[in-house]
Amino acid sequence: MPGSFRIGRKDSMWRSIHNNMKKFGTKEFGFMQKSYVMPDDLENLRQVWPKNASRLTKWIVKPPASARGTGIRIVNKWSQFPKDRPLVVQKYIERPLLINDSKFDMRIYVVLTSINPLRIYMYKDGLARFASVKYSSELTTLDDRYFNACQGHKWTLQSLWSCLETRGVNTKRLWATLRNLVIKAIVSGESGLNRMYRQNVNFRYNCFELFGFDVLLDENIVPWLLEINISPSLHSELPLDLHVKGPLIQAVLNTALYQVPPKLNEKQQKDIQQELKLSGPLCHDKRIFTTCLTAEEVRKHNQFTNRSIEFREEYVDTILDNLLPDDIRCLIITEDEYARCAPLERIFPTPETHTYLKFIDNPRYYNRLLDAWESRYGNFRAQGIELLKRYCADGYHLKVSDAALEKEPDVALTEIDMLHQKKSDDQMTLVPDNTAGDSALASKAGSPESTADTSVRSQH
Repeated sequence: MPGSFRIGRKDSMWRSIHNNMKKFGTKEFGFMQKSYVMPDDLENLRQVWPKNASRLTKWIVKPPASARGTGIRIVNKWSQFPKDRPLVVQKYIERPLLINDSKFDMRIYVVLTSINPLRIYMYKDGLARFASVKYSSELTTLDDRYFNACQGHKWTLQSLWSCLETRGVNTKRLWATLRNLVIKAIVSGESGLNRMYRQNVNFRYNCFELFGFDVLLDENIVPWLLEINISPSLHSELPLDLHVKGPLIQAVLNTALYQVPPKLNEKQQKDIQQELKLSGPLCHDKRIFTTCLTAEEVRKHNQFTNRSIEFREEYVDTILDNLLPDDIRCLIITEDEYARCAPLERIFPTPETHTYLKFIDNPRYYNRLLDAWESRYGNFRAQGIELLKRYCADGYHLKVSDAALEKEPDVALTEIDMLHQKKSDDQMTLVPDNTAGDSALASKAGSPESTADTSVRSQH
């Protein structure tokens, strides 16, 4: 996914999380150790170093874009690391949770299938990776211990949970804490991810990212985010790797799918279908994945992302009152993806995740739409799906603007791009009201199933 380095690089990840930490406090975003990005934060680190040196504080020094432990060092003296090159210097967690006297970290797999709307999944299994030697806090051995944290034996996360439960740990609560950590980490980088996504993606398909979140538990079972990998290893050197990663790969591909772009003529499609013994259309209908909006849809986006909306109650019911074709497309893509996601767990959106929307700088229309949808149908999903089926039976979801019928968008910015640019306080309309063609289409498309929407809602 374009812009994934925003949370995949250690320096930009820390800056994003730290910005939210300053805005919302360490209680909400204090899941990562205090870090200093060299050389920009050199003077800040210099000021706090003497106090920490008197406490014999240890620091971990990491290259900002390395992986698999490359270039990592543990230091406790100012002279032990260079000051003129890009590095991340972070307080070392000296009291990790140990199992059989060995330190370990957790590799948690996270799938991001969309940034706008935000859709996040977690794989229910993963890896606990143990050091090859017993842990010691002595500085002379820490470098070796940390480097080998991923080089020893491994457990599945499910095996780790079983072990922790024998110690009295509530693993369901721990998993909920990890879900919270993952969502907040991705939300911290949402602004940069969304900007890059808008600049590089013209259609809503074939764009996803698999992340490897590395998390360490301290002796109090508090999880600390170590780093986020944008290219987690999927090699299966051991049977245990294959046991974990095989179903993971299958789940990721089933969830994200591969949509064949509509660039093959009818004969080419038939030839491929015969060769592979496939039935049904080979290429997708590009109208389903278009980002082009009608004038009526643009006005609705403006209405429900207006800065005057301060409280969730102002949109959570009314945004679903008059569903437009673009709304239906967003909802059917989301529901179809959810129906095939197992064994992944969708952690955003859910009926409870609206509490995270306040951490996103600018309100996103689709996030609010899915929040309202999950609030109404999250626990009554069959009713919501029946509603969508009624809309789709008449092809309502395929009613699009004229621009959506072009081979490729013929403008630098689509209407959705325009909506998410910074708007001045006095600029409230992005598309003029005299766009006769789109307005007529929107008017024609705006009413067929509104009674069905009302009836399902009243049943709920």
